[in-house]
Amino acid sequence: MPSLLLLGATSDMAAALARKFASTGHDVQLAARNAHRLEPLRSDLSIRYGITPTLLEFDARGFDSHDAFWEALPVKPDITICVFGYLGEETRGESDWAECRNILEVNYTGAISILNIIANDYIARGKGTIVGISSVAGERGRQSNYLYGSAKAGFTAYLSGLRNRLFHKGIHVLTVKPGFVYTRMTEDLTLSPLLTATPEGVAAAIHKAVEKKKNVIYVKWFWRWIMLIIKCIPEPMFKKLKL
Repeated sequence: MPSLLLLGATSDMAAALARKFASTGHDVQLAARNAHRLEPLRSDLSIRYGITPTLLEFDARGFDSHDAFWEALPVKPDITICVFGYLGEETRGESDWAECRNILEVNYTGAISILNIIANDYIARGKGTIVGISSVAGERGRQSNYLYGSAKAGFTAYLSGLRNRLFHKGIHVLTVKPGFVYTRMTEDLTLSPLLTATPEGVAAAIHKAVEKKKNVIYVKWFWRWIMLIIKCIPEPMFKKLKL
């Protein structure tokens, strides 16, 4: 049975991914801070799909624990999906270094720390798939979320370089840019229904992209063109906008 590891499994998106991959015959390992919160999801997966997911303690900011976490896994996964993220409070982060640091470390440093370890292990094994959930926010800095966006921009660049490196080793790296998604992380935001995906829609798109070995996907196709337009706005004009 192929195995899936979800890093940051308490999110709505991760739950949808767990159900999607379990429904197609994958064993599932669920990792998060406070892993006991994953008990309802484990029970649901067990009842629906007849599997017994493993629950694992994982802290994205616990960099020194990442090696031990990976070595202690009962089964090394065929597919690893890095789902965790932290939107944070932009205005607070602009003046509060603790908040700013949290945004940067969860969305960039923590992801790179664990994925470096996983990539090196996959190289030694000669197989594996890494999926990173990035964001369209990383495509151009905007005053409304440039701290989060800058971290995701770095993560997108990292995944691109990792894909270039691991392609020659037979390892697949997928970058996912979901756009807006209805989750607990965005529940305080006013989102356009047309532009916003569901966690189930994201999960289905990722599953299909993994099967087809895609490089980069936008869950809703038009985000590619929306961001292209935003990136093409000349800087003298762009800096005057309130985005």
